[in-house]
Order: sequence, then C-alpha cells, then structure tokens
Amino acid sequence: MLGLGILGWIIIGGLAGWIGSKIMGTDAQQGILLNIVVGVIGGLIGGFLLKVFGVDVEGGGLIFSFLTCLLGAVILLFLVKAVTGRGVRR
Repeated sequence: MLGLGILGWIIIGGLAGWIGSKIMGTDAQQGILLNIVVGVIGGLIGGFLLKVFGVDVEGGGLIFSFLTCLLGAVILLFLVKAVTGRGVRR
C-alpha cells in the first residue's frame, strides 16, 4: 500500500465515495460518513478487481489509488441500487 495511513484513506475514500455518489445519483441519500464507507469499501473492491485483471495496484500512486476507489465506489453503489431496487424505473 502507499503508506498513507488511516487519515489518508479516510480522505481518499470520502472523496471517491462522494464523487461516486454524484455519478450514481445517490448523493442526496448519503451523508459524509456513508461516503467515506462507500469509498473505502470501493477501494477494496476496485483493488481486488484490478488485481484479478493483472494490474499492479501497489505501485500506482496517489491518483491511481483515488481512481481505484472511485471505480469500486461506483460498482458498489450500482450493486446496492440493483439489489434494493432503487433507481429502477417502472
């Protein structure tokens, strides 16, 4: 990992979760704490998926880490919307 520490991952996760919620249209339903949780879990999901596809996630740098968290956050929010049925138009 980058050695950012807990505070660094909270900041990156919060920003990625917030932007991911803006992209997926769920920002009005989430607060800052949920944005941080979505971003950090999104980082785990994004890192796992990129490793599966053979991408070196450890040596990517700060911007790559942010984009990985953003990708995972969008995927997580998409899955949550699909499972809960929110955002499905009938």
